[in-house]
Amino acid sequence: MSEPLLSVRDFSVVYDVDPPVEAVKNVTLELHRGEILGLAGESGCGKTTLAYGVQRLLRAPAVIAGGGVTFHDASGVDVDINALDVEAMQRFRWNKISMVFQGAMNALNPVATIGSQLEDVFEIHRPDMNRRQRRAEVEELLEIVKVGRQRIASFPHELSGGMRQRVMIAMALALRPQLMVMDEPTTALDVLVQREILKQISQLRHEFGFSVIFITHDLPLLLEISDRIAIMREGEIVELATAEQIWTDPQHEYTKTLLSSFPRLTGERGVLTR
Repeated sequence: MSEPLLSVRDFSVVYDVDPPVEAVKNVTLELHRGEILGLAGESGCGKTTLAYGVQRLLRAPAVIAGGGVTFHDASGVDVDINALDVEAMQRFRWNKISMVFQGAMNALNPVATIGSQLEDVFEIHRPDMNRRQRRAEVEELLEIVKVGRQRIASFPHELSGGMRQRVMIAMALALRPQLMVMDEPTTALDVLVQREILKQISQLRHEFGFSVIFITHDLPLLLEISDRIAIMREGEIVELATAEQIWTDPQHEYTKTLLSSFPRLTGERGVLTR
C-alpha cells in the first residue's frame, strides 16, 4: 500500500443553528498517494461538508467542532491544515489541494473567455509568469483535457456541458496539485459524456500522479473508478473498503441497501429497494 497523502482524525463539523446539527461526526480516514477514494452516500449525509471542512472552505453557520487534518506533502513535510493562517491557507489551497465544485459546469464566468479564466489562476498563484508563459500553460491545459487550444477564445456558452466540465478539470489541474477533490463532477452529463470524463480522470491520475477524492451518491459509478470507497451515512463513515470488497462482500447493512437500490441489467428479477 502506498504512503498516506491526507490523514483525517476524529473530524467533526456542526451547523451552529437552533438546535445544532451534527453534519460530520468523528470521521477518521486516510487517503493514499495516487489513490482514487470514493465517498458515497445519500444526499444530505455530509459528504460535501466533509470535503469543504478538510479544505477549510466552510461558511457560517458551519463550524469545525473537533479533530485534525494532516497533509503529508511530497517534500516530506507534514502540514497541519487547521493550524495554517489565512494567507498560508490561500497559498496552500489550489497549489496542494484543488477542487472541482458541485455544479461546476455553471461556475464559469459567462462574459469572459475560457482562456482568460484559466489565465486568472496563474496570475494569482504564479505572479512571476509573464503573459506569454501564461498563454502557453493555458493552451497546454486545454490540450491535456482534450478541449483543444483552438477553444481558448471561446465563451462558456459556446461549449457543450462536457467541454465546460473539462475546462473546470483543467482549472483544478493547472498548478499540478497533489490532491484533487471532485464533488459530483459528472452530474447532469449524459451517460456517454460521463464515461468520457471518468476515463479522462483516470488517465490524468496515472499521468500526473495526483490523488482524488470523488464524491457522489452514485455507488455503481464509484465501483468502476475507485480504488477504495468510504460509505457515509448521517455524518459518519459506516464502511471503508476496497471497491471490490464493497461490491462482493459488503459488511454494513446500509452499504447492502445502497447496492440493492440500483437495478441490474442481468440476472433474475428482484425487488428494487428504496
